[in-house]
Amino acid sequence: QEQLVESGGGLVQPGGSLRLSCAASGFTLNYYAIGWFRQAPGKEREGVSCISRREGSTYYADSVKGRFTIARDNAKNTVYLQMNSLKPEDTAVYYCAAELKYSPSSGCGFRLNQYEYWGQGTQVTVSS
Repeated sequence: QEQLVESGGGLVQPGGSLRLSCAASGFTLNYYAIGWFRQAPGKEREGVSCISRREGSTYYADSVKGRFTIARDNAKNTVYLQMNSLKPEDTAVYYCAAELKYSPSSGCGFRLNQYEYWGQGTQVTVSS
């Protein structure tokens, strides 16, 4: 069964760091673009970052540029989101998602309905 599992969330003070992991089982991430999304209470789910199949293209929401870094390790079938300089407004449930890409050169985006698989989410809370 195809599954994405996020981990690495938790409680961190403002200015701190966390690294989220998104591990796939039942399928290989090599053929997928991966997106990270987040949803805060009372707000819509929003795109945070995404990475293309070949890691040649990465995209970030303006709110996280310069603070978050997405990377993939296809050998481990895992994608990571390194989050530095965390702010209270980063508090949310973070989800990873996978979109099948037939072309290795295809990019990625933040349209929710383009992703076939979603993880269950991991809570990130930034608070002093």
